[in-house]
Amino acid sequence: MKIAAVRSARVRTPLTRPYAIAGGAWDAAEFVTIEIETEDGLRGYGHASPAEEVTGESIDAAERELAPERLAALIGMDHRRFDHVFEALYADVRGPAARAAVDAALFDLDAKRVGRPLVERLGRAHQGFLTSVTIGVKDVAATLDEAAEYFGRGFRALKVKTGVDLGEDVRRLTRLRETFGRDFLLRADANQGYDLRALAAFAPELDRLDIEFLEQPCPPDDDDALRTLPADVRRRLVADESMHDASDLRRLGGRDAPFGAVNIKLMKCGGVAPALRLATGAANEGLGVLWGCNDESVVGIAASLHAALASRATRYLDLDGSLDLADDPFQGGFALTNGFMTTLNLPGLGAEPR
Repeated sequence: MKIAAVRSARVRTPLTRPYAIAGGAWDAAEFVTIEIETEDGLRGYGHASPAEEVTGESIDAAERELAPERLAALIGMDHRRFDHVFEALYADVRGPAARAAVDAALFDLDAKRVGRPLVERLGRAHQGFLTSVTIGVKDVAATLDEAAEYFGRGFRALKVKTGVDLGEDVRRLTRLRETFGRDFLLRADANQGYDLRALAAFAPELDRLDIEFLEQPCPPDDDDALRTLPADVRRRLVADESMHDASDLRRLGGRDAPFGAVNIKLMKCGGVAPALRLATGAANEGLGVLWGCNDESVVGIAASLHAALASRATRYLDLDGSLDLADDPFQGGFALTNGFMTTLNLPGLGAEPR
């Protein structure tokens, strides 16, 4: 079961639904796919979808790191000797998204070798979860129109991007609750768009509008200041841009923790293996886990889903990053029924090239 070849390709695809958040707007997704093939023809897949504004890793950097010549040390290695292969990965590949691509492909290979879905190989903790679907920053009418479409498609959890205009944020969320009642779980994500004063003004809306959580309300520099908020508010906050690695867990945990949960993304932390370690660490710190994503192919979403369903710390899913790709190079990866996301009963990640 030696690795015989490594291939990669850079892919750009338009989004069928461009979106805006506090701090930026996007109309296309770009990522690097990777294929690792063994001597007997088994193939594992992964991809890198970096967010330069969060981790500092650019798509150009990921493409360089995943070039076959950069991964030459993997050729000839027995991929069943996971420890040795992962040592080579972390020695030779820089950048969390690039590492996540190789990590996913190796896990895909390993589970395919034994003919089982990856989550079963890891140890399943959950059968599935509702995933939220995201509405970007837009006016009230457009927000309601998009929500109605998602409702018609069976989704029952919305994550609404906020953080540009506090008053408009409250109006949008209020109208959503008035229009749909309790038919939707409502979540909000400010992407660092609030200062502490705006957050204090928004906090009463968490209860009034029954908002499940507010993700990353303020920049990471304000994390310690969040400890002064009432405990019932802090429990409804989720760290995203503030959360990357184990050192962040130690900083965000403990007494008067500023957040009740953390967002773990494979593209931020380096793949399935480090993500599962972080999830265990989060649970030890008394924090829940939201599994999130960037704009990603189904192969990346599948890797996140398998990890999420193998972790007892999982509390929420926000794995909608492939739904608006105009031309996904992969297919399969997961089943989605009325917003409930589960893995496929296929070996590995269950995602294959189109």
